[in-house]
Amino acid sequence: MIFEGRFIRIQTYAVLGDPSRLKKIINSIVMGTVIDSHFLALTAIVTFCYQLSFFVVTALLKFDKVTDFAGSTNFVILALLTLILKGSWHVRQVVLSFLVVVWGLRLGVFLLMRILNWGEDRRFDEMRENLGKLAVFWIFQAVWVWTVSLPVTIVNASDSNPGIEARDIIGWIMWGVGLTIEATADQQKLMFKNSPENRGKWCDAGLWGYSRHPNYFGEIFLWWGIFVGSTPVLDGAEWLVVLGPVFLTLLLLFVSGIPLLEVSADKKYGNVAAYRHYKNTTSPLIPLPPVVYGSLPSWLKVGFLFEFPLYNKNLPKEEVLGWKKDGSTTKIG
Repeated sequence: MIFEGRFIRIQTYAVLGDPSRLKKIINSIVMGTVIDSHFLALTAIVTFCYQLSFFVVTALLKFDKVTDFAGSTNFVILALLTLILKGSWHVRQVVLSFLVVVWGLRLGVFLLMRILNWGEDRRFDEMRENLGKLAVFWIFQAVWVWTVSLPVTIVNASDSNPGIEARDIIGWIMWGVGLTIEATADQQKLMFKNSPENRGKWCDAGLWGYSRHPNYFGEIFLWWGIFVGSTPVLDGAEWLVVLGPVFLTLLLLFVSGIPLLEVSADKKYGNVAAYRHYKNTTSPLIPLPPVVYGSLPSWLKVGFLFEFPLYNKNLPKEEVLGWKKDGSTTKIG
């Protein structure tokens, strides 16, 4: 008598005659329902549970200093977990997993130390007393982690192992360039903000003189590098992992990244002539010399360099500002 299922075929005489085999079969069924062939269900469950644990801590203790740390380290967990479970240890799998681990640990530790130094995360001022908004944030963070991790998840789950090729090298180089830019920009801004003489000023030091958000450019660039490095093993529907870097790019361009910081900066410095000049001559994302970016026509900035109108919606109109000779301004009326 034979029972046929999705994952195994059981011959009853063999099972009854070997209890240890029965145990293996049961374990295979249980694991097969959780760990699908691409680890998509497993990584979703792990991510949900990991983020849920931090949500509970935040909600009960009103403690939001571990938020970014929870997000960054979740990437590390998924990369290592899928690499170890597959157990193939192909060069491509090891390298991409290593790159994700380095990025996640670097960013997680940096953000944790920064928030411990600052004392509070202003993003959560309205959420601390609103459980619904707080829950939405943590759900969104879980979606972010799972989606952006897709390239390395699929690579680690793959049985395909073509030789290292140009796309791998290009992807790894992109990651290296992106991480260097992100880490350098983070450190430059931290040093700028920690300097008493810069208190109340916007950061235009180093890379920030060429891009208003160089750290985001670095993050986007390195994750596109991870995707490029994953492409040699992709087949058919697996190409949908491109949703990872696409999701990250759209998130930073239109949701929780650049728009929020632009609104905040415009409210603080929008009536200062020097800031408006900085904004007009500095690329929002891709690092470019100010003399080049400032001379470009508006249609080119909007169409190809991400200078979207929503980044200026809170900038005071020039007609309601009275410019002084020293460059400062006062509002008319």
